[in-house]
Amino acid sequence: MSNNDFQIRTMSRDEIDTAVEWAMLEGWNPGLHDAENYYTADPEGFLVGLINDEPIAVISVVKYDDRFGFLGFYIVKQEYRGQGYGIQIWNAGMQRLQGLNIGLDGVVDQQENYKKSGFKLAYRNIRYQGTGGGNTPQHSAVVV
Repeated sequence: MSNNDFQIRTMSRDEIDTAVEWAMLEGWNPGLHDAENYYTADPEGFLVGLINDEPIAVISVVKYDDRFGFLGFYIVKQEYRGQGYGIQIWNAGMQRLQGLNIGLDGVVDQQENYKKSGFKLAYRNIRYQGTGGGNTPQHSAVVV
């Protein structure tokens, strides 16, 4: 498959759920309402890369205002990695956020690549997980 068959466009709201599913398959933990909130903030903030109408790459590049944008959900399907599709959708996303201060919640293994695009490490996140005990509270705002 040549890169000439690769097309990038804005995702529809329904397609954004695909990005969330892919993120979960990568072992990431997107929030339950992230997609809806990001879409509300910027309906054009999600890009999809397609080959013959099949989604193979996604990235979110949400503009919050005329000064700040946030990049995330940068995923290429496993079988298409290393073929140049990722950098194409990355560049399209960076073009969309050109001139803005850009935040990114990056994957540790990709930090050197982020530096090549001008990103600087601001801080590290450390996530902890455990198993609680007792009964689950019965409240409509608690999602188990």
